[in-house]
Amino acid sequence: MALSGLDIYKLLPKTNCRECGFVTCLAFAMQLAKKAVSLDKCPYLSEESKRALEASSLPPIRLVIIGEGDSKLEIGNETVLFRHEEKFHHPTGIGFIIDDNLSDSQIKKKLETINNLRFERVGQQLNVNLVAIRQNKDKARFIEVVKLVSKETPLCLVLMSQDIEAQRETLSFLFQKRPLIYHATSQNLNLMAELVKDYKLPLVVTEPDLEKMDKLTRELNKQGLENLVLDTGNKSIAKKLWDLTQIRRQALKKSNRALGYPTLVIVEDPDPYKEAIEAGSYILKYASIILMQNVESWQVLALLTLRQNIYTDPQKPLQIEPKLYPVGQATDKSPLLVTTNFSLTYYTVLQEVESSKVPSYILSVDTEGMSVLTAWAAEKFTPDKIVQAMNKSGVNNIVSHNRLIIPGYVAVMSGDLQEQSGWQVIVGPKEAAGIPAFLKNL
Repeated sequence: MALSGLDIYKLLPKTNCRECGFVTCLAFAMQLAKKAVSLDKCPYLSEESKRALEASSLPPIRLVIIGEGDSKLEIGNETVLFRHEEKFHHPTGIGFIIDDNLSDSQIKKKLETINNLRFERVGQQLNVNLVAIRQNKDKARFIEVVKLVSKETPLCLVLMSQDIEAQRETLSFLFQKRPLIYHATSQNLNLMAELVKDYKLPLVVTEPDLEKMDKLTRELNKQGLENLVLDTGNKSIAKKLWDLTQIRRQALKKSNRALGYPTLVIVEDPDPYKEAIEAGSYILKYASIILMQNVESWQVLALLTLRQNIYTDPQKPLQIEPKLYPVGQATDKSPLLVTTNFSLTYYTVLQEVESSKVPSYILSVDTEGMSVLTAWAAEKFTPDKIVQAMNKSGVNNIVSHNRLIIPGYVAVMSGDLQEQSGWQVIVGPKEAAGIPAFLKNL
């Protein structure tokens, strides 16, 4: 955990030499606590104090990178237990297990489905992240399937095999893709450590008991391995959530760096509904990677939507650029609707306008990312603000009419808005679902 200014001061030489550029060591310590200066500014810092201060500046949960290029997955580096304290930084990686006892045609079909699991929601692209190849047959078949999968998908790879030689042969041609190696246990710890150390790859450590997990990670640290992912094995949902929570608390509240690593959970249930519910629980508390079997698009969309909601900044609502947006082949005679720049509101309105097949304009007003009623109550969505947005967008020069459609929930402002804008104000439906019928009958 980060040290306070006074804690840092205790480790400084306290000479007040001013060579760091500050009048006193205490002033320098306060700036170090704010990360406003670097440690090397102090010329008289002892090696012991330097190591202590460098250790304290490390993130409580290590950042681990899997894969390469645009598809790489970053996990860990979280700083809080609860989202409202700040925010969660690196979204849970969602991946799918492919067993090597499937036929090539079955594997290609499943991979095609996985590669197409891409969605757009409120202006953001939602994607899955990983494909895990699990060995069930001999070494030759495992290597063959790994080659097939690596050619057919751009996603990050997880190699799930206890056969060290199979892993080694696979990595001889795949190490540059930086796959995640699954997994080290108390039985094969040194062999797995030697394998990943050669290629500097991330490694999953599996141990059901957290005290024993602590010892395993410390042993791996001694061997120079830091890019670890923790897995406590197959357990009930309640026990798994307990493990994930305790790992997070140990790292953040107890400064236990032996457990300060991202976590991995495997969810396998033939019922996709149950599998989705269990996976959703782990997104909430606190899995860094979830590997699943089912690849139903409705199932994955629900999980990606949950992940998107949890990993947005609660203090900064998703918002779009406030401006005038044409929908379809809009002309100077097309209707003009006004709404806020809260992403969910705008894209909901956009979808309904598109469904109506009536070319239109949507004027998005800057409400700092608030929805219609919230913005109106906070005086961010007012006649003044709407008139300012109209003037800024130059809508007078774009449409040849003077009719403006406002949301039904703020009908109370129609009189003031009509007076200030000089436009005819039409009160639209309260709910976005009513927009298609409203536009068709306008």
